[in-house]
Amino acid sequence: MIIGVLETLALVAVHILSWIAVCHALLTKHDPRAALGWTVTALLLPLIGPLLYATFGISRAESRASRIMRRQEPLEPDYAHPPFSDNPPEKVPDYIISMEKVGRHLTEQHLSSGNKLMTLHNGDEAYPQMLAAIREAREQVFLCTYIFNAGKVAAEFGDALTEAAQRGVDVRLLVDGIGMLYSWRKPWKKLAEHGVQVAMFLPPRLFPPNFSINLRNHRKMLVCDNTAFTGGMNISDDNIAAGKTKYVQDVHFHCQGPIADQLRRAFLLNWGFCTGKYSPLPPASGQPVGESHCRIIMDGPGSEADVLNDIFCGVVNAARQSVRIMTPYFLPTHGFMSALRSAAQRGVDVKVVLPAKNNLFYVHWAQFRLLPTLLEAGVRVWYQPPPFAHTKLLTVDYYYSQVGSANLDPRSLRLNFELNMEVFDPQFCEGIAAHIDDVISRSTEITADKLKTLSLPVKLRNAACWIFSPYL
Repeated sequence: MIIGVLETLALVAVHILSWIAVCHALLTKHDPRAALGWTVTALLLPLIGPLLYATFGISRAESRASRIMRRQEPLEPDYAHPPFSDNPPEKVPDYIISMEKVGRHLTEQHLSSGNKLMTLHNGDEAYPQMLAAIREAREQVFLCTYIFNAGKVAAEFGDALTEAAQRGVDVRLLVDGIGMLYSWRKPWKKLAEHGVQVAMFLPPRLFPPNFSINLRNHRKMLVCDNTAFTGGMNISDDNIAAGKTKYVQDVHFHCQGPIADQLRRAFLLNWGFCTGKYSPLPPASGQPVGESHCRIIMDGPGSEADVLNDIFCGVVNAARQSVRIMTPYFLPTHGFMSALRSAAQRGVDVKVVLPAKNNLFYVHWAQFRLLPTLLEAGVRVWYQPPPFAHTKLLTVDYYYSQVGSANLDPRSLRLNFELNMEVFDPQFCEGIAAHIDDVISRSTEITADKLKTLSLPVKLRNAACWIFSPYL
């Protein structure tokens, strides 16, 4: 009798576990296919199904990312700027003003006006200006980078940071915990001995345990008093082109004006998460120096919305003339693919520039599986010749640009903490578009006919890589 009751209770407990797993999947999964798959598994495999779901189905990385993003919420209201629509620059089309609302809604920040931006190609142009800004700083030097590779460039930055700290400047260096593994030597370790505050973003370790290797801080920024830099460039000798045939092409941006305050805010929120020490956000200090309207976008996997992806889709859907994209890793979401196809089908000139030689061969192969769908809709694609281009640029209708650290792949849009900058400025946009057009003039266009000539084994290889694209 007792054994029968215990068996019944055990059976009920197993079914309860199954339904708990089902409810959790239905409430937390964003993809209906994933929710359906785990629901079927939990119900058809009592006990085993819920255990499998608990082991593999619950995204602990996503849960931790949510906590990170909550801790990166501003402690004080962001610097107030009048809405773009209240006082737009002269001769701005209504649909451009409407485009601005997408980023404002998703970031809850207005554009900052009165900024001046300078495009810097490769470390040859960017590093000297960044080093000069560090040497001229009198109050703050905040540097955040994914990679800080040992070498000549890192030594120069180390010396400049040390000198700044020794003259009483508040100097802080933030390096990603996985990005630091790109260098066997750790050039930043000695900096702490000379007054530089150094922090790591989620470094992997056994004690206390931390195995969140997928949650990476891919943001790049340098703030020196009232001047700042951001873009896609790390601190590495690889970005120096002079005298070399093999290097990494990239673009960085020198930012002056009120946008430096937004970058300072972004750094302090990152620093607070890593150290537990949240500095009060300083008052706005940047004076108007130019004509660019800018906004910083901080995105990460713990956000309720897919901020960057939603903005990409929004501005492309609003395009009426042209869309130009340059990115090293092109595995866009289904939504962004649809936006690009739709834009091309309604007559927008959509051009995408990718590296012909990629440092991640499996991403390069996976891209081929996606291209036919775009080419058939009228999107045009070029492969630029080596050296490898790490550049990330987007322009729309010669008025809107977006630059920064984010790639158009699942890792950037789902797993990394990224920082991009929106720019509303025809002159700046024309410069970015001109750079992309110059690269196109030296590149090879990929057509649907060329892709049809690929052999069956190559097509199967590309498709196999594409299947795993969410994890690349």
